[in-house]
Amino acid sequence: MTAQLACMTDDLGPEEAMLVELDGADGAPVAVAVARDADGNFHAVSDICSHGAVSLSEGEVEGCLVECWLHGSQFDLRTGQPVQLPAVRPVPVYPVTVDGDKVLVDIDVTVPVS
Repeated sequence: MTAQLACMTDDLGPEEAMLVELDGADGAPVAVAVARDADGNFHAVSDICSHGAVSLSEGEVEGCLVECWLHGSQFDLRTGQPVQLPAVRPVPVYPVTVDGDKVLVDIDVTVPVS
């Protein structure tokens, strides 16, 4: 599978996130949080917090971080690494391509954790 249309660029302002469901390889939907950082760059991470199993797209985006609304864990949108406890495990990060006004996400590839 290749990159899929996740949203349009004007669907998100700076420091906003939204939930999108994309088609997984097995046909099951995959929940992805698409976020736009403070600089206007788009990112895609798993929508499920690695600590509390709740939706990250419902949390606050600040700079390049998304905060889980339940327990306050923060994740770097570029790497998926937790930068604020209680989370200690990263969330998957997916490659994003902006093609004109389309935001494309490839959920078949995860960005290596650094």
